[in-house]
Amino acid sequence: MRIFILFIASSVIFFSSASTLRADIHGHLDADGYWRFKNSDNIPDKYDEIIKQVSERFNVDRSLLIAVIKAESDFNHRAVSRKGAKGLMQIMPDTASLMNLEEPFNPEENIMAGTRYLSLMLERFKKNKTLALAAYNAGPETVDAYHGVPPFPETRDFVRKVLNYYKHYSKLY
Repeated sequence: MRIFILFIASSVIFFSSASTLRADIHGHLDADGYWRFKNSDNIPDKYDEIIKQVSERFNVDRSLLIAVIKAESDFNHRAVSRKGAKGLMQIMPDTASLMNLEEPFNPEENIMAGTRYLSLMLERFKKNKTLALAAYNAGPETVDAYHGVPPFPETRDFVRKVLNYYKHYSKLY
């Protein structure tokens, strides 16, 4: 009897939540005349234009920038890490100061500062995305000291996650 009740309860929960699942699909005609579609849960529309402008300004691949934001904060502009990184791009206080970031929870300022920093890492590591991402996470001096991606699980997971998101977003943008 107890198993039957658990089965009924879990079925009710599953079917009630499944009925509310949905994904909005948005599309637009690109400059080449192709229809491009994206799922609305990929990038909140309120950040899309900022990301596009900042990626062009700092010459950082838009899909890479989106992947970093997804991995760092999952598009939560109020995110704060255990170590004190803040905002969409999870910028540490020292980096915020270096990038003149005054309001880390302001999406535009945070994306601007984070993209500028990422562009510096890409430049420093000769466009090597893996090393630039490791430096974004662990610091460029650490990447230099280890002559590559440091052996820290957090950094290795971050690089892997961003590169996986990058592959996904590269197909969309």
